[in-house]
Amino acid sequence: MNRYAITVIVLISAVILLVLFTADIHQPMIDLNTLRQQCDRPQLAAWLESLPDLINQRMAHQRHGDLADWQGVIRQLPPLIPDTIQLNRAAILIGSADQCDETTRQQLEQQLRQLHPWRKGPYSLFGVEIDTEWRSDLKWDRLADEIEPLDGRLVLDVGCGNGYHGWRMVGAGAGTVIGIDPTLLSIIQFGAIKQLAGPQWPLHLLPLGIEDMPPSLAAFDTVFSMGILYHRRSPIDHLLELHDLLRPGGELVLETLIVDGPAGMTLVPPNRYAKMRNVWFLPSPATLLGWLERCGFQHIRLIDCTVTTIEEQRSTEWMHFHSLANFLDPDDPLLTCEGLPAPQRAIFLAKRK
Repeated sequence: MNRYAITVIVLISAVILLVLFTADIHQPMIDLNTLRQQCDRPQLAAWLESLPDLINQRMAHQRHGDLADWQGVIRQLPPLIPDTIQLNRAAILIGSADQCDETTRQQLEQQLRQLHPWRKGPYSLFGVEIDTEWRSDLKWDRLADEIEPLDGRLVLDVGCGNGYHGWRMVGAGAGTVIGIDPTLLSIIQFGAIKQLAGPQWPLHLLPLGIEDMPPSLAAFDTVFSMGILYHRRSPIDHLLELHDLLRPGGELVLETLIVDGPAGMTLVPPNRYAKMRNVWFLPSPATLLGWLERCGFQHIRLIDCTVTTIEEQRSTEWMHFHSLANFLDPDDPLLTCEGLPAPQRAIFLAKRK
């Protein structure tokens, strides 16, 4: 066989593998047909049509060594149909414990544990209690009664993790929720949950970042950005991106790390912050308010400031790596292990003009 023929065979094999690789993750985790049906806003039409190619491109650059095993978990989930789904509770409930026998439940638990670590939750899936690292319900409780009602709204959740807050948004009446997060394990975890819940729910997670959203889209009624701003090298650019995703009058829900201090005060960690490498800017509330004003937001409100505790973020059987307790000064819980102010989070609401 000559060199040309070998090259052609290699290229064809690579294309086949890429098609199989990307197609495998699309179903049932990424159901683009249902997304288009549930989201008919004209501003999104071109972006929705571009999603197959865009997702394929991102997936080709985000391959993970465990992806095939994670996809195997999805395929092997037992074919359970929930008799009850409750989204307005701390642990999102999908299916009751008495719907399957102990053997099936143990099988389900064993498969879900293969998707470790579980960061956001909690969940209760057919009697399998997933105690996640974050008590994400506590964050939701701090904002749920303050935001504009989500009834019928088109919502974007930037950096959505495995979709916990997206389920809460649907439970609060949102018309359609789109979550974006480039972390493949989060997308896989959501795929497992949605397969157990059923395909009809108007919640869709995409393995994308905010940079994959078209500029000046002006399409969403509500945009959430929770736990993202401090990871961005340019927080002002992130706020401008969020602004341009909202329709006029739409609401931003912004949650981020802050530090105490006057207007103009911003902590720039010299290296790590609470052992995280990718923390760039921690503004004071007054500083962040000024940033939001400068980016064109109005009706800005600070609705909550809360120190993160080891009851809200901790290691569990479903996330057995180090967590907050390991990131704080053992002699002074008001400081991180680097000697910086311990994590404190604020929630801001703002409107696009």
